[in-house]
Amino acid sequence: MSHKISRRDFNKLLVTGVAGSALGIFGTIKPAFAAQKRVVIIGGGFGGASAAKYLRKLDPSIAVTLVEPKATFYTCPFSNWVLGGLRTMADIGQTYTALKSRHGVNVLVDSATGIDAAKATVTLKSGKVLHYDRLIVSPGIDFKWSAIEGYSEALSRTKMPHAYEAGSQTILLHKQLLAMKNGGRVIICPPGNPFRCPPGPYERASLIAHYLKAKKPKSKILILDAKEKFSKQGLFKKGWDTLYPGMIEWRSGPTGGKVTKVDAASMSVTTDFGVEKGDVINVIPPQQAGKIAFKAGLTDASGWCPVNPSTFESTIHPGIHVIGDACIAGAMPKSGFAASSQGKVAAASIIRLFQGKEPAPPSLVNTCYSLIGTDYGISVAGVYSLSPAGIIEVPGSGGLTPMDADADHLREEAMFAEGWYRNIAQDIWG
Repeated sequence: MSHKISRRDFNKLLVTGVAGSALGIFGTIKPAFAAQKRVVIIGGGFGGASAAKYLRKLDPSIAVTLVEPKATFYTCPFSNWVLGGLRTMADIGQTYTALKSRHGVNVLVDSATGIDAAKATVTLKSGKVLHYDRLIVSPGIDFKWSAIEGYSEALSRTKMPHAYEAGSQTILLHKQLLAMKNGGRVIICPPGNPFRCPPGPYERASLIAHYLKAKKPKSKILILDAKEKFSKQGLFKKGWDTLYPGMIEWRSGPTGGKVTKVDAASMSVTTDFGVEKGDVINVIPPQQAGKIAFKAGLTDASGWCPVNPSTFESTIHPGIHVIGDACIAGAMPKSGFAASSQGKVAAASIIRLFQGKEPAPPSLVNTCYSLIGTDYGISVAGVYSLSPAGIIEVPGSGGLTPMDADADHLREEAMFAEGWYRNIAQDIWG
């Protein structure tokens, strides 16, 4: 019997949550109900919160403590919708009420400042020390502040926000767009690979263009890209030509796109081809694993965390699992959906390890929707499995929105994007 389905049907399964069963890792798990084991999780984003919920759902005997510095977590997915005026910050804020009250997760609003792998402890900013039997680290990203001359963390908070960690910087960039004159110029500077959410800067350009077209139609957007190509490039460019003709210009690294210097005083950036001035400048610096991963010695020379792809256990420090943007996960992109998928795999693996069993080989899923206009959505999706070379994409799985997709298809993709966010947020934080 053939199990092949169309790409559109595959996306519908992802939106409704049914494709979660494709992970194939939950069916054989039974609660251990032995002496209580302790799992500490650092980071309450897509990966960490998923791991916390599914550890408790799969084995309620495990004591799970989630450490997250923010009482409300603002998601990077859909933050571009805020910039385009399609959502508010309240719409992308997730809390931990359900994890605490419904699932029995001990949530600490605190920051991890140190990990002692030998003693199996985590030290918090408050001074508290947590002991664990297994640790999950889902720290997200940090930025290479010295990679671009003149750019700094302080500058990102005042004049040139990166807005690649949703929250105060999203608000700042939105305010700058609201204050910009009609006829102004927005410059967006995406980093080289790898980085969080590969289509993110280009959806951002699209939804800023959506706002400008309606409110400040004489304005322009210049994308100065460190890369030669970008995710869903053909689909984005077609959408820009359709909805925003002449408004968005993209330059690749070899054609003058790589930014080497910024000057806040003159609101300008420098490339190999000269100086470009902007009224609003969104610099997204090169990235690496979150700070705590570096402090704990979980990173290698790449700046990311090597892991066993079947369990996401660190290859440097046994007993510590690293998931989400910070880990090296083969062909999987650094996305919210991928982090959630990895969190579930790590949860299932830890339970089986506690039971003295071999973790089951996982299958992993990712999908990423991007909005170009209110009725114009595109997506990329894939299924991933283990191979001797690590995590690879299953040949023929998923794929891209067709280049010849008609208006009904694009409208459907936009609708799926909303459904995807609603369902994944409920699955993780609900």
